[in-house]
Amino acid sequence: MSTTTTVAGPARAERPVYKVTMGRTVQAEWAKFWSLRSSWITLAVALVFVLAFGLIRDWRYTVMMNAGHVHDPEVLDANGVGLSLFGLNFGQLAVGVLGVLVTAGEYSTGMIRSTLAAVPRRLPVLWAKALIFGAVALLLGVVAAFAAFGIGSGILSGSKAALGFGDAGVIRSLIMAGAYLALIGICGVALGSLLRSVAGGIAVLLGTLLLVPGLMELLPTSWQNNVSQFLPDHAGDSMYALHQDLHTLSATNGLLVLMGWAALALAGAAYRLKRSDA
Repeated sequence: MSTTTTVAGPARAERPVYKVTMGRTVQAEWAKFWSLRSSWITLAVALVFVLAFGLIRDWRYTVMMNAGHVHDPEVLDANGVGLSLFGLNFGQLAVGVLGVLVTAGEYSTGMIRSTLAAVPRRLPVLWAKALIFGAVALLLGVVAAFAAFGIGSGILSGSKAALGFGDAGVIRSLIMAGAYLALIGICGVALGSLLRSVAGGIAVLLGTLLLVPGLMELLPTSWQNNVSQFLPDHAGDSMYALHQDLHTLSATNGLLVLMGWAALALAGAAYRLKRSDA
C-alpha cells in the first residue's frame, strides 16, 4: 500500500482591483494630453498668435494716430481692449484645431480602441477630454489676454484708446476672452469625436468660424442683423467686447449662446460615441 503526498505550491498574489472612476479617467487623459508634442507646439502657437497680432494692431493704431488719420473708421471707435485682443481671432483657430486633434487623432491612429477598452462606459472619456482641454484653453486664453492687454497698454499710452486694468469692464473682457477660447476648444473636441476625422473636423470648425460669417453678408440686412449675432464667432465677439453695438448680444447672452453651441456639439458627439462602434 502506498501513500500519495500533495505538495502545495506558493500562494498566488491577488491582483488589486482598480475601479474605473471619473477621476482616474481624467488623470489618464491628462497624462495622454501632455505626452503629445503637438499639444505643446499648438498651444505655444496660439499664445504667440494672440500676443503678436494684438501688439501689431496696437502698433498700427499708434502709427495711424501719429500720421493724423484720426477720422479713419479703424481709429475712430477703437479702444485698448479691442485692439489688444485682435489676435484672439487667430488664436482661436489654433485652439480649435488642437481640440479636434485631441479626439479625432485617436481614431486615426486606432488608439481609441485601447481607450474604450479601459473605459467601457465610453462617455467619461469624452467628458474628461472636454474638461481637460477646456480648462487648459481657459488658462491659456486668460494669460494671453492679460499679457496682450498689459503690453499693449504701454504701446497705446497717451492715445485716446489707452485703457488700464482699473477701467470699467476691462477685467471682465479679458476673462471672457479666455472663456471664449475654452468654449471654441470644447467645440473642437466635440467635432473631432462626432466626425472621427481630423480633416473633417477641422474643415467644419474653420467653415463655421470663417466661411459661414462671410456667407451671411449675402443675406438681406434685416436677416443679417437678426441671425448673425447668434453665430459662434459673433457670440464670442460679444463676450469679450468692451462695448456692445446695436445688433450684437450682451456679454452674458453671448456666453450663453456659445455655451449652447458647445453643448449641442457635445450632445451629438456623446450620442455617436454611445451608439456607434469605434
